[in-house]
Amino acid sequence: MRKNTFYRQQGFFSLPNDNIVKTIGVALLLCLICSIIVSGSATLLKPKQVANKLLDKKSNILTVSGLSDPSKTVDELFKQVETRVIDLRTGEYTDAVDADTFDQRKASKDAEYRIDLAKNEDIAGVGGISKYANVYLVRDQGEISKIVLPIKGYGLWSTLYGFLALESDGNTVSSITFYEHGETPGLGGEIENPKWQASWHGKQVSETIGNPVIRLIKGSVDPSAADAEHKIDGLAGATLTSNGVTNLVQFWMGDKAFGPYLKRVHEGTVDSSAAAAVTTTTNGKS
Repeated sequence: MRKNTFYRQQGFFSLPNDNIVKTIGVALLLCLICSIIVSGSATLLKPKQVANKLLDKKSNILTVSGLSDPSKTVDELFKQVETRVIDLRTGEYTDAVDADTFDQRKASKDAEYRIDLAKNEDIAGVGGISKYANVYLVRDQGEISKIVLPIKGYGLWSTLYGFLALESDGNTVSSITFYEHGETPGLGGEIENPKWQASWHGKQVSETIGNPVIRLIKGSVDPSAADAEHKIDGLAGATLTSNGVTNLVQFWMGDKAFGPYLKRVHEGTVDSSAAAAVTTTTNGKS
């Protein structure tokens, strides 16, 4: 009785270490302190994480555009890239949203901008897309020399995010890159392999614009085979990822996505002059 009275007088921390109340209390206190540290760190570091993510995206756009100069920063190089927004339904440039702030990934989840896809339309497995999309243009003496398009679609384990660069005809592949995915390293993860990515150079997306036929095949492409210009080497041991890449490229180059825009580019009916650009930015959001 006298002992209990003593502990009450001395407070919580004077309790014996094997006391159940003290053990639970210390555990709860540690959990609270750790939660405050973790949540505080996440809040403080978020701006830096967002900035780094944007910088990484710009780097990928520059890489797929073929723009490099070790003496310049990413932001300096990105000034050569013109960011525009198009309406996927018409294939025309639009100023309905600000290219500086438009985030295509977020917009695809926003009811104001989202277009839901029917099951037979959704070959890329994305569920829905934004009605507006970013395009990134590189010019040579005022004329478009490269068109960089954001692409995404489901592979085996994850959604693959990347960029496809086309020549000024809107049909010839210049380069491809994937910057975010969760595929198996050494198998589906080979979509990051520079040698495999290089095999896309010079391939033709479509026989007729808007009807993409480019695809990954099982094994290696025989250069002398019929329509070899539309075929890409498959990823060894990663059939489902290979199918996913085929599906996402065909979707984004098709009528439900960039097809109408590419048709205008091919026909020369899209406004391609630098002087007429609605917005020229250094923003890399997509």
